[in-house]
Amino acid sequence: MNFTRWSARLPGTQRRAAARAEHTVTTTDRRSEGSVPAARAEQLTDEPPPVPAVDELPVREVLDRVPALVALVHGPDHRLAYVNDAYTAAFGARPTGEPAAEALPELRDLGLMPLLDQAARSGRPRTLKSRKAPDGRSYTFTCTPVAESGGEDAVLVFATDVTDHAEAAERLRASERRQRETAVTLQRSLLPQELEQPDDLRIAATYQPGGTEAAVGGDWYDVITLGGGRTALVIGDVMGRGVRAAAVMGQLRTAVRAYARLDLPPHEVLQLLDGLAAEIDANQIATCVYAVHDPNEGRLVYASAGHLPILVRDETGTVQRADEPTGPPLGTGGWIHASGSIPLGPGSTAVLYTDGLVERRNEDLDEGIASLERALVGATGTPQVICDRLVRSAGVTADHDDDVAVLVLQHPHRTGADGDLFRNAALELLGGVEAAPRARAFASGVLTSWRFPPDLHDLGVLATSELVANSLQHGTPPMRLRLRRTDRRLIIEVTDGDDHLPRRRRAEPGDESGRGIAIVATIASHWGSRRTPGGGKAVWCEFVLPRATD
Repeated sequence: MNFTRWSARLPGTQRRAAARAEHTVTTTDRRSEGSVPAARAEQLTDEPPPVPAVDELPVREVLDRVPALVALVHGPDHRLAYVNDAYTAAFGARPTGEPAAEALPELRDLGLMPLLDQAARSGRPRTLKSRKAPDGRSYTFTCTPVAESGGEDAVLVFATDVTDHAEAAERLRASERRQRETAVTLQRSLLPQELEQPDDLRIAATYQPGGTEAAVGGDWYDVITLGGGRTALVIGDVMGRGVRAAAVMGQLRTAVRAYARLDLPPHEVLQLLDGLAAEIDANQIATCVYAVHDPNEGRLVYASAGHLPILVRDETGTVQRADEPTGPPLGTGGWIHASGSIPLGPGSTAVLYTDGLVERRNEDLDEGIASLERALVGATGTPQVICDRLVRSAGVTADHDDDVAVLVLQHPHRTGADGDLFRNAALELLGGVEAAPRARAFASGVLTSWRFPPDLHDLGVLATSELVANSLQHGTPPMRLRLRRTDRRLIIEVTDGDDHLPRRRRAEPGDESGRGIAIVATIASHWGSRRTPGGGKAVWCEFVLPRATD
């Protein structure tokens, strides 16, 4: 390649060269007149000394001194015409006249050959960003078409060393990966490692963090056994990403478990959480739904703080969406939450989930929920199988752009031998002196029919007597005794119309009362009390049944 001729063919080069020649001749003629010596002329003029024009610079000398890598190829097979000193220093001397695929193997290995073809055909530059070359450094390659003599096309390859930028970007990506791994580890450690399995429900859950391009969020779920056969279920989502969102999630989950032990109605639990969320971080909010299942009621009582609706499929396959009431997310304050309910009888399946399962950028949120409803209709099997099917049907993959948490619970319909292990018996207590003996006789007959061993039978009758006596002395009508057995425990519960909760206290030797709850707490595995929604209270205790031996 003749760089002098190539330079002369650049646009405007010939015109500027002619102008310089004319200027040189004129200046020479004027100096030949001898009117002013050259040295004197330099002193008298105020004009700056002339600056060499770009056109006067030899192209090869310029390219040889450029720190970037430069190569020139021409013709349909891109034969090498020139490489500059920087290119030679990086990859060694290259034979000219050979096709680029052979003369420039480093470009071939980087996949630059198609780029040369595209630049030559289109007449426009093409760029390949940040590729690591065999010399260990990273370059950004730009292929620019240039006109050759004789109408033959040529392509100028210009490679800029971006190693520092590439290494900085890689360090940033590594740092982000470490932060994400830390957040994922923290997130998973804060989630329940093993779900509690209540007597009356079958429960499974799944959590999948977002893909590598999405920071981990604050999705969480939990299952809390309240005692007396009741179970609390919670699922939530902290708005935010990274370690901070996971940390806030962990604090909220711990608080939910603490408030659940108070056995409060769902809306009161959310009310407490709302104030706590604002104290934890006023700049972060969270959505949450808290639900309580009571097998005796056959319903799921819930309260929602800006969360997505619970879906319930009954034993006929019909899916129902839990509607209002719902309130704003936790941390916003100034809202009085309310509780609602949805049927959850035997044979029903309920699904609690976060927005990552149903929210898509290209469709409305309601459409995502409707798609989940359709998927739930056909999703059968165990809770874990249903979890997996719902996640697959929603198109959630490893590179999903958001966290996904799903909690599935089933209230199985038990029949046959399994059904014999789950029994209920209730007695309305009308008050009066005959109520206590009547309750003891009822409990004795029921426990005998359930074939409990004598020691457990006697403890159950004693606990019934103490709970009924406590209700008769401190409660008000209506009063009711309920006995329930599962495959794992015996539950005794007495309800009345007074909302004053009993507490365990130490009775002095001269006291005539105050020993009933202490006796119950001593002989039972667990005991507790709660206020009932319609006013009044329920006091319960439970005995763990001995495991059957083969």
